[in-house]
Amino acid sequence: MKKGILLFLTALMMIACLASGTAFAENPKEDIFKGKLFAPDIVLQQQAELHLTKQQFTAIRAAVVEVQSGVAEHEWDMREAYQALMLELDKAPISEAEVLKHATKALLAENAVKKMQMTMLIKLKNLLDAEQVAYLESVVAP
Repeated sequence: MKKGILLFLTALMMIACLASGTAFAENPKEDIFKGKLFAPDIVLQQQAELHLTKQQFTAIRAAVVEVQSGVAEHEWDMREAYQALMLELDKAPISEAEVLKHATKALLAENAVKKMQMTMLIKLKNLLDAEQVAYLESVVAP
């Protein structure tokens, strides 16, 4: 029984790694989008060198605020689903259907967060001109 739980949790972690894209990186901590998409903190750290316009800065801030509020909503859903999942795992026998139902809810919430984050990163890059993108590529790429 414990071996089954361990296998399930291992599979769940593998799915989470695949969903995050880290499984495709040579180094699991490596950013697979490095030099292709830019996190808002990097853009803002370099804002003087990028000569961001007021319009660009405002649009970047709006994109970040939008994703933060959406992420918070989904994080609550994730926590709730994982808590329910853990309660199911404490039962004997474990209801496979219930555990998978809660795991699916949690993974859907995680995927929604990742989609929102990806959308924001694309918006940020599209707000920059070619010269600004080239500068950031030179700063972030090895």
